[in-house]
Amino acid sequence: MVTSTRWVRWLVPAVLLVAWLGVGGALGPYAGKLSEVATNDQAAFLPRSAESTKVIDAQQKFDQDETLPAIVVWTAGDDGHRVSHRHEQEATRALAQLSRGTGVVGKPSPALPSEDGRALQGVIQLRPDLGDHLPDVLDRIERTAQDVPGLTAQIAGPAASQADLSDAFAGIDGLLLAVALAAVLLILVLVYRSVLLPLVIIVGAVFALALACAIVYGLARHDVVWVDGQVQGILSILVIGAATDYALLLTARFREELAVQGERAAAMRAAVRQSFGPVVASAATVVAGLIALLLSDLTNNRALGPVGAIGIACALVSALTFLPAALLLLGRAAYWPAKPKSAEQRARGRGVWARVAALIDRSPRTLWAVTAAVLLVCCGFAPTLNAQGVPLKETFVGDASSVAAQQTLNEHFPGGSGNPAVVIVDRGALPAAQRAASRTPGVASAAPVTRSGRPGQGRPLAVDGRVRLDVTLEDAADSDEAKQAVGRLRAALHDVPDADALVGGYTAQQVDTQQTAENDRALIVPVVLAIILVILIGLLRSLLMPLLLVATVALSYVATLGVSALVFQHLLGFTGTDASVPLYGFVFLVALGVDYNIFLISRVREEAQSLGTRQGVLRGLTATGGVITSAGVVLAATFAALGVIPLAFMTQIAFIVAFGVLLDTLVVRSLLVPALVRDIGPAAWWPSVLSRRGVPDPARAGS
Repeated sequence: MVTSTRWVRWLVPAVLLVAWLGVGGALGPYAGKLSEVATNDQAAFLPRSAESTKVIDAQQKFDQDETLPAIVVWTAGDDGHRVSHRHEQEATRALAQLSRGTGVVGKPSPALPSEDGRALQGVIQLRPDLGDHLPDVLDRIERTAQDVPGLTAQIAGPAASQADLSDAFAGIDGLLLAVALAAVLLILVLVYRSVLLPLVIIVGAVFALALACAIVYGLARHDVVWVDGQVQGILSILVIGAATDYALLLTARFREELAVQGERAAAMRAAVRQSFGPVVASAATVVAGLIALLLSDLTNNRALGPVGAIGIACALVSALTFLPAALLLLGRAAYWPAKPKSAEQRARGRGVWARVAALIDRSPRTLWAVTAAVLLVCCGFAPTLNAQGVPLKETFVGDASSVAAQQTLNEHFPGGSGNPAVVIVDRGALPAAQRAASRTPGVASAAPVTRSGRPGQGRPLAVDGRVRLDVTLEDAADSDEAKQAVGRLRAALHDVPDADALVGGYTAQQVDTQQTAENDRALIVPVVLAIILVILIGLLRSLLMPLLLVATVALSYVATLGVSALVFQHLLGFTGTDASVPLYGFVFLVALGVDYNIFLISRVREEAQSLGTRQGVLRGLTATGGVITSAGVVLAATFAALGVIPLAFMTQIAFIVAFGVLLDTLVVRSLLVPALVRDIGPAAWWPSVLSRRGVPDPARAGS
């Protein structure tokens, strides 16, 4: 019977390992295939119910053939030379040659001179389904355009922007994952000084990512979930970071139990039993925060919700199945050459966390007051974070040809050239709507789209009794002045009788996205906080402690925004922040920040049941300090890896989450929370039995 039980004991982990090896082998390729079902269409980032989104739906009816415009702009140089009539003829001839090329739809426009006489522009309509062939088509257009003697050609417009965006995400399958895994592996080796343990943790994280990518791939192919480059990148980082965090908590507890129990099976049972609640609760807070994104009206926010939740679920399953099986088979060898120590042995030592615990025990009130004051000072800069959107010239980190071309276009043509405001009105109200638009301050011109496909050339094209009016703004489409002009344009056109006007286009989309992002934050932030509070109350069976934890993490988040505002403006040179960044930062920092507090306070509660709150805080901090700090550093490093993608959004979210996690791990969880609980004493557990239990608890230090 004993032999049979022992045989089963080793069979179960062996079967689990074989199963996960099968998952990794069969599903691993899906991490690379996820790009096949991802889209980087900027229109998909728009709010569902906004006026500009309704314009896109109506606008499609006016496009006999859906196209992707590429704008060629020629300049005569910076020496004051002007374009000649001959230049204009040569440029028009070059455009005509391109009409016979692959991917070109219809006949390109003629080359039109700017008012200053120093530039020309022409529009070429491309097929929207060129995909990976788009860069080749644009290269051919640029080579042909460069044949105009004496002029320099550049490519601007939606086609050029889409090509640069696709190029920015090109390394997301390999480079991002390689950087993240290398950073995690290096940190684990340095922290744990073990040969096998870092490899086991990394393999478990990779298996979790393979499973998550396969599930998301299948759902995306059947249009159940939606994936873009941002969602894809965050999924990889989220799974690697979360799987590593959960693994570190379990491996640390197994190491302790090995020192106490001696026998690996008993040690693993104890480790899983003690870690299961905190790990599941931590995963639940992140999943809840991500699922709350479904309340957003922005498509990319809603897309991240279920995709991220799937990733966290896969990380949790890997941490609770693959990792215990691997550690059970390896035993003490997993930690070689280090030797496992119990929590009591570490508490008796003079390590860093024993000294931090002693400092907190001596002066808890002074420590938490000073820490909170510093965080409040950082919070004071949070209102200066400009979340009005990233200007076009800052969208890409580093040089991007489409941005340079658009800047050239804006220098010589009305700022809104190539990005007009698109107006849809009833046909009978067209004359009045055109007059109202033309008289609006900030508008350069307004012309209806005609059957020829070009504004103002021929009879207006009417579809279902509606016509389209293209309104060119005087200022750059991404400028504050242009956004104000769109507001005036909407007010003027909404007052035109029987026009039923809708105003869209790039600038209107920016305005609507910004407003929707503000509405989303007002709705989702309290929902996420309420969900996390409920989870903490259920886990800790207390009211005061969960409120304390949520408040400290929220304080950490606002402080992070304040520091980010200073760094973005004065160090990184960003004049604006993507409208979605504050909400993304909130979901990740609050959910992940609560994770570390759960790891700490769960252990404090466990110790307090037998030792009292004072000793529970000191023992819990000493036992979890190293592993939680390691987990925080690992998670910060994985999110920092998002910075390899040369987009402002990715750089901004990478900094906010990486800095915020470190702030939460090293300051809030290590100093502020333990000092507060130590100062409050047993009352922190109110109304649970721990707040009334007569366990010896010396008078609180009030210094």
